[in-house]
Amino acid sequence: MTEVDQRAAVPDTPLRRWLLKGLPTPETPVNRPAAEEPAGHRHQWWQVMCLTGVDYFSTLGYQPGIAALAAGALSPVATLLLVALTLLGALPVYRKVAADSPNGLGSLSMLERLLPGWRGKLLVLFLLGFVATAFVITITLSAADATAHILHNPFVPHSWAGWQVPVTLALIAALGGVFLAGFSEAISIAVVLVAVYLVLNLVVVGTAVQRVLTRPEQVAGWRDVLASDYSSPIAMVAVALYVMPKLALGLSGFETGVAVMPLVKGELAERIRGARKLLTTAALIMSVFLITSSVATTVLIPAEEFAEGGSANGRALAYLAHLYLGDWFGTAYDLSTIAILWFAGASALAGLLNIVPRYLPRYGMAPDWTRATRPMVLVFTGIAFLITVFFDAEVEAQGGAYATGVLALILSAGVAVTLAAWTGRRFKAAAYFGLISLIFAYATVANIIERPDGLVIALLFVLAIVVISLVSRATRSTELRVTTISLDDCAHRFINEAGEIYLIANEPHTRDAKEYVDKAREAWELHRLRTSEGLIFLEVTIPDASEFAGELRVVGEERHGFRILRLQSTTVANSIAALLLHLRDTYGKTPHVYFHWAAEGNPIGALLRYLVFGGGDVPPLTREVLRQAEPDPARRPVVHVG
Repeated sequence: MTEVDQRAAVPDTPLRRWLLKGLPTPETPVNRPAAEEPAGHRHQWWQVMCLTGVDYFSTLGYQPGIAALAAGALSPVATLLLVALTLLGALPVYRKVAADSPNGLGSLSMLERLLPGWRGKLLVLFLLGFVATAFVITITLSAADATAHILHNPFVPHSWAGWQVPVTLALIAALGGVFLAGFSEAISIAVVLVAVYLVLNLVVVGTAVQRVLTRPEQVAGWRDVLASDYSSPIAMVAVALYVMPKLALGLSGFETGVAVMPLVKGELAERIRGARKLLTTAALIMSVFLITSSVATTVLIPAEEFAEGGSANGRALAYLAHLYLGDWFGTAYDLSTIAILWFAGASALAGLLNIVPRYLPRYGMAPDWTRATRPMVLVFTGIAFLITVFFDAEVEAQGGAYATGVLALILSAGVAVTLAAWTGRRFKAAAYFGLISLIFAYATVANIIERPDGLVIALLFVLAIVVISLVSRATRSTELRVTTISLDDCAHRFINEAGEIYLIANEPHTRDAKEYVDKAREAWELHRLRTSEGLIFLEVTIPDASEFAGELRVVGEERHGFRILRLQSTTVANSIAALLLHLRDTYGKTPHVYFHWAAEGNPIGALLRYLVFGGGDVPPLTREVLRQAEPDPARRPVVHVG
């Protein structure tokens, strides 16, 4: 017996069928691990790198400008520290995450395993708020920067200058429309976009660096500014460390890099090696571009051009492309940047659609329709609209929220690998990863203090996810919450040999002879049931009440002369109801289950115990689950309470 299809009661319309296309059937286990991609849909690691690269590499569109605004002339020094943190901190952390979470669930799944029960699930819910922040802001910030490249192109009419918000909304709507129409992963598109974009950036940055090398007077001017503003190299490093958290957008590709691991071709060990290669290669490519572009843009572009309204605001490299390579090449660069920024939004939306169904419905903390793609596309597109309007489609204004989400995710990854190393008694590795985690903790806190709007956005996501999740869990609590049921040979024999199915619910304690004799006597006193009538005791234990659904494996056992069915489940009432329906459908008999009333107490307390610990007042809850699962009273298994 599997979960009852709760959708059956909802009228079926063409619109509903279109929206819920691809929704897994109720028979699909909701708590299974991430499904593996079919072998035919896997690719070489460098091709998959391009998929994560549309997110990671596209930050070159706005990172140099944001770095210049944050650090001024000190931008190359701050960027150099960011690169050091990338190669010595984030890269080792995520190489470890790739090994420990090869199915693409990332650091969240590691924390879920390391902190079982409600602690892990509540932490995952909290971190999902930051995941949503990072990915949604990726969509809105990338679209806003793509708009900046469109509106600042010399071939675009100047009358469009005030259309930043409408154009950004149109790009986001187009992105949502692609997913509604049926988005395929299209790694081949990502490969072409990344290849073209990196080649054009190589030309632009190479030309800019050549200009820097042939104009020593501009380099000398930059050095003079540094010397006049900072008393010593130590002061420069100190200030660079202070502003470095604002540059965290340059770390944005690591979580996506882990998420795409299931697409790497090969067996598990080969996929892990491939994922590590793609993470390392992407980090090295990005580090070279970050350092060279930061030096070139800082030296060659006047500071006022980076400010709001300036020609280099949000498009520093595009500014250099038009300046040194002409408007036609600059326009080609703009088109390439617009395409990869738009596709970066697609990568982020695909990430959201990949992560949300893997956690919230599995926890019972989201409606069933959240496992369908199209309703979630509409939800996330609507949220992206609100964020765009709130930030007035400004790239710099959204940087704080983006950096907060990115840093929180990397910090969670650092904590996860530190805990994993500590529990594995690899103390040197734990110390190293712990130090990295402290650095990311500093960067996260510093970014939040400097730009609290990012934390506000993240906490709004956290609050919405937690509240909706808990309400959904409560409203879905009377579903069967069972994916599959199986009986071993002994249990199967007990049911076959029984004339009628009489199950005596027993909460196991000592499991000695006295316990079962007393329970049999109670069955006679309350229900007039004799042992000779083939009584079978039913015992349910709860290993982890925080799980929402799971498989039931029923084990038969003879103990002290009594027949017992034992099973483990996430909740008592729901599993008993599911078992009764399964026995009815499998053996063609109407099962009866017998309870005694629970101890007297506050009914609200019993309800909370049921929601949190899976127990509570079991008899009425079992009947209610049965009533909702089987609307026909004549076919419904019978619940007796004495």
